Amino acid sequence: MTAGVVAEAPAKVNLRLRILAREASGYHGLESLFAAISLADTVEVREGAPGIRLAVGGGVDTGPPDDNLVVRAARRFHRALGTAPALDVALTKRIPSAAGLGGGSSDAAATLRALNALHGEPFGRAGLLRMAAELGSDVPFFLCGSTLALGWGRGERLLALPPLPSRPVLVAHPGIAMPTGDAFRRVAERRGAEGAPEAFAFGLDRLGGWSGVSSLAENDFEEVAFERVPVLAAAKEAMRAAGAEISLLAGSGASLFGVFPSTEARDQAGARVGALGLATWTAQTLESEPPLRVDPSRGIG
Repeated sequence: MTAGVVAEAPAKVNLRLRILAREASGYHGLESLFAAISLADTVEVREGAPGIRLAVGGGVDTGPPDDNLVVRAARRFHRALGTAPALDVALTKRIPSAAGLGGGSSDAAATLRALNALHGEPFGRAGLLRMAAELGSDVPFFLCGSTLALGWGRGERLLALPPLPSRPVLVAHPGIAMPTGDAFRRVAERRGAEGAPEAFAFGLDRLGGWSGVSSLAENDFEEVAFERVPVLAAAKEAMRAAGAEISLLAGSGASLFGVFPSTEARDQAGARVGALGLATWTAQTLESEPPLRVDPSRGIG
């Protein structure tokens, strides 16, 4: 039986997210500090009949298979390889969709890693990063080789950083989608003539420990997100009251996350946030990229 390759696809949180000026391309530049957390999807790829068959489990709506980033990543990989795909792919979803946690982007990156291993590592890290940049602005982070990275541009330009010591994390979601394009427009409208902030107005030495990162933690999407979904502001206050070192909107929303000094503080926050009606997940920040696993024992489906 043909071996399969299994890759964990961790979620990300943005420990800092600033919206900079609109670039010539029409997109706003970003300044972001990405961190991977242990809440993760699982992608398994296995050689099969011609074509790409995607089976999705976990109860999270991922839309039509042809639009799924896993399928798009597999097509892009095989185009670079110069071969037609013949794959069975199993995707187990745990990361909520459209939540600012990068689930789809991480799934795409995991697919590229798994396919590269399945085919004997034909591409180095740089080759995979080039494919990733074509798939989406968050995808390169999950292939940069570190679980902590500073990103700018649209997120495709990265500086991998030494990971910080692991901290307990609480993720909360109100069950409401937050369209990214609308969030950008509302931030721009609020700023008006005020203009965009300067990029990297801090020393990189502040990214070497949790105290320095905590002092830089902010998210420019929060004001518009909290206005639209007021319970997020209440949940943030509940996390802070329970001892969160950092509590922020995740990406453009609508998830919220907290980083805590202890599991006891995180669990206390979970009880308070759950009482507000939000779904919650416990996790921790990661210190290393999840390893790939080869599984020769079974087929997919």
